[in-house]
Amino acid sequence: MKYLLFVVRADNQGEGGIMALTALVMPGEGRDERWRALAVVVGIFGAALLYGDGMITPAISVLSAVEGLEVVSPGLSAWVIPITGAILVGLFALQARGTEGVARLFGPVMLVWFAVLAVLEVHQLVMDPEVLVVIWPHYAIGFLFHHALWGFLVLGSVFLVVTGGEALYADLGHFGRQPIRLAWFFYVLPALLLNYFGQGALILRDPAARESPFFLMAPAWAGYPLVFLAALATVIASQAVISGSFSLTRQAVHLGYLPRMRIVQTSSAERGQVYVPIVNWTLMVLTLALVVGFRSSSSLAGAYGVGVSTDMVFTTVLFSLIAWHLWRWPVWSVGAMFAVFMTVDLAFWLTNRVKVPLGGWVPLVVAVAVCLTMSTWKLGKAAVARAQAQNGDVTLEALVEMLRSGEYRRVPGTAVYLTANPRMAPETLLAHLRHHRTLHERVVICTVRTSAQPRVRYERRIFSQSVGEGVERLIMRYGFMETPNLTIDLHERPALGIEPYESVFFLGRELVVPAGRYMPRWREQLYAFMRRNTESPVSFFCLPPERSFEIGIFARI
Repeated sequence: MKYLLFVVRADNQGEGGIMALTALVMPGEGRDERWRALAVVVGIFGAALLYGDGMITPAISVLSAVEGLEVVSPGLSAWVIPITGAILVGLFALQARGTEGVARLFGPVMLVWFAVLAVLEVHQLVMDPEVLVVIWPHYAIGFLFHHALWGFLVLGSVFLVVTGGEALYADLGHFGRQPIRLAWFFYVLPALLLNYFGQGALILRDPAARESPFFLMAPAWAGYPLVFLAALATVIASQAVISGSFSLTRQAVHLGYLPRMRIVQTSSAERGQVYVPIVNWTLMVLTLALVVGFRSSSSLAGAYGVGVSTDMVFTTVLFSLIAWHLWRWPVWSVGAMFAVFMTVDLAFWLTNRVKVPLGGWVPLVVAVAVCLTMSTWKLGKAAVARAQAQNGDVTLEALVEMLRSGEYRRVPGTAVYLTANPRMAPETLLAHLRHHRTLHERVVICTVRTSAQPRVRYERRIFSQSVGEGVERLIMRYGFMETPNLTIDLHERPALGIEPYESVFFLGRELVVPAGRYMPRWREQLYAFMRRNTESPVSFFCLPPERSFEIGIFARI
């Protein structure tokens, strides 16, 4: 109800996920600014929690599937961890090839998977149809009231069946609102409910089956095929979470919350299919560590749920802010919706807090580390801008007056200077004037901006303006789901007269010197480390390497 009827309506030009939701409330000023600032903080921490989910989901999913071997053949118990590790290593190793080829199997495999889930139930339901009485809610309500605290704690396990809600919303851009709703309500949900009825019927008839009701529902001859199909289905589920981490990273980089890093486009047809090597291998190491450390899916269940339940709370907060401030829904309707959803979300969140000592601390530690990284990068960039401003900014209008004085020699050709501020002369350009007293005949001050929208239309991509004396201001806009490619975009617009392979590109690379001026020393050291290891802007903006020059600029922060 919450995700498929309400939250999916909050799409950012068709894109979903907590970062897209956050981007909806990022722009704007005025009386709503405090709410927007709160929403950004909530969104960033929610996005950070998804990285923890990105390493826990593959671990618990694949491990739970392979554990079926213990039911089918107890003698293979010692091989569960090695087999799980091998599957995970293979899964992460294949990421560099992209998901386009594997994706052709996703639909058919998942259709078979959910069909098998439903079929397994039929035999059990025929033998014990009494389980269908649980359709009436008074049994669940009576259970909660009768068992009090224990009934409340059971919600921590019940929560595991709804953890896919955030993933449904995050996949909005891949499939669209209506296909997701139709697939869920008319196929996936009925199959899941039937399977849960079957497991319940089996446990009512044989309480000992509670150790592994799913695999015990199948006949003996179907044991190994079911384990194989379950492993394949969990690999697909893990693939979706891993690729989601890549997309999330690209969004964070373009929105300015993470440093530039190598992002590989793995499909020529789908811009959303990307691969981020450093994220991939980091997730692989952490996922394997979880498998080795916890050694069973039941133990990992303690780590799983804390992050997702927190994200569900954040999604309710962000969606309510959007409905109130952006869509102007009546206060009473937003309040009623918020109260209903938050009651359920907080119930799940509170019961998952019990899991924190049992492993729930893992996603929280990961989220805190990612948040510190994001906030440090954002604050560090602001500190560098302040430090450079103290050196004396020169506006483009002042630069034009300097050039009119005739003190500087002009040489043939076009020079493109990349800078974050389109109103000021870049430090790299001023360095040329100070040390060489020369400048190209045509100077283009280029700024690349990331929009709060996922994509920018072709006709709105570029804004060009002449300032005078051969100096031009050029602003190139990209959506947070797009990968900047300045070479192609400039080449495809001959009217601009900037041919990439005939121009020269100048870029500044800040060499940060921690001085304790704007941030605590440890944060300055962290920012300096990230700055030293950031992806070259030549590669990030897809500039021709043979026509590009990076100039080091010291910044004392």
